[in-house]
Amino acid sequence: MSKILVVDDSIAVRKVAERLLIEAGFEVVLAANGDEALAYLANDEADVIVCDVIMPDKSGYEVCASVRNQPRLAAIPVLLISGIVNDEVTQQAQACRADGVLKKPFQGTSLRDTVSELLARKQARATAASSDAESDLREDAVSLHQEEIPPARSPVPEPPAVSSAHEECQEPAEQETLAIRENLRLTADRLSEVESLLHAERDRAKDLADRVIELEKEVGRAREMERLLEDERRRTSELESKVTGLEEELSRIPQLESLLQEARESAETTRRDASALKQAQETIAQLEAALHTEQASAAQLVQQMTELEEQAARGKDAESALTRERERCAELERKANDAEALLLVAKAKLEEVESELASERRMREEYERRLSESEARATKMQGLKVLLSAERERSAEIAQKLAETEWVAMNATRRLEEIGSKLREIASAASELSKEIGERGATT
Repeated sequence: MSKILVVDDSIAVRKVAERLLIEAGFEVVLAANGDEALAYLANDEADVIVCDVIMPDKSGYEVCASVRNQPRLAAIPVLLISGIVNDEVTQQAQACRADGVLKKPFQGTSLRDTVSELLARKQARATAASSDAESDLREDAVSLHQEEIPPARSPVPEPPAVSSAHEECQEPAEQETLAIRENLRLTADRLSEVESLLHAERDRAKDLADRVIELEKEVGRAREMERLLEDERRRTSELESKVTGLEEELSRIPQLESLLQEARESAETTRRDASALKQAQETIAQLEAALHTEQASAAQLVQQMTELEEQAARGKDAESALTRERERCAELERKANDAEALLLVAKAKLEEVESELASERRMREEYERRLSESEARATKMQGLKVLLSAERERSAEIAQKLAETEWVAMNATRRLEEIGSKLREIASAASELSKEIGERGATT
């Protein structure tokens, strides 16, 4: 399985590219920026690199240039993607030796088709390079064979005086000839091995060509599948709009059931098409979830209607409870009158306490005035301090009594307000029940 490295700082673009490439049968590796992509390539390789042009740390041009400058990675195809594709972007892509530029967002199967084309080019270059290497090896073997064969020499008649010397040199020449023959045999064996490798590589190239043809057929089928998937998505969108209409018209139960039946039939058709379109399974699952949601909404509506009927039944019980509530209202009114009387008493006591507090304040002001005079009179300070201490104790007692009285009055006021609020609530409920009883009596 071919491995595709997708580099983009946008998580949405990465997810879309990952989905499209996985559907096409590729293994996908994601990187959020250029540094992350180069760190991955330092330890691993990819068959194709799909890289965004504009990123915060390293641009796509810099990533492509870095890949091209590394011998181990230089043969990897690099496809740049950009939201704007113009002459400037194209020139910069050519300057960094990128294999192409693709515009975002991706249209249909453009990303998968481009990646498949880059993979086919890479395999073709690898096959051509292998064939060239084998051809060079064969040429080296032939040249080596030619170098090892010595040139033929014409016989030169030797004078009779040196015949013994010639016989002495004949034995080393035969040994050299044997060595040359051995080298020729080894070279021939090596040449046969190279020819067998060449035949095997040609078979492999033929298989690759057949595979390319099959891939082209697969690409055609993938395009057809993509078209069917788009139709399915359009139908799914229509179903979703219908579901939205159902949510807005929950009160119209018959129409809801009719539309739900149509949605179920459409979903059944979608499931039958899903046997031939594995890519549409996710959309069908979403549609089924929406239908289940609608069914739950319809069940909830039925439950609400049942609750309304139960409330109507409880209304009858409320009529019988109205009489008891009225009696309780009368009792509460009596208690409210008693509370008002207590409140009046508490107010009277509060006024008395306030008057006492005012007189006490006047007395305290008098004492303060006397205290200021006593400060001027240093000779009478001791006696005045004793009187002042006693007066302060008395003032503290009076203040404590006043605080207690205020707390009692506040509690009485709060209780009276609570009783008044309950009385108003009871009167309102009684008025509503009376009105409902009157309306029901009028209808009967």
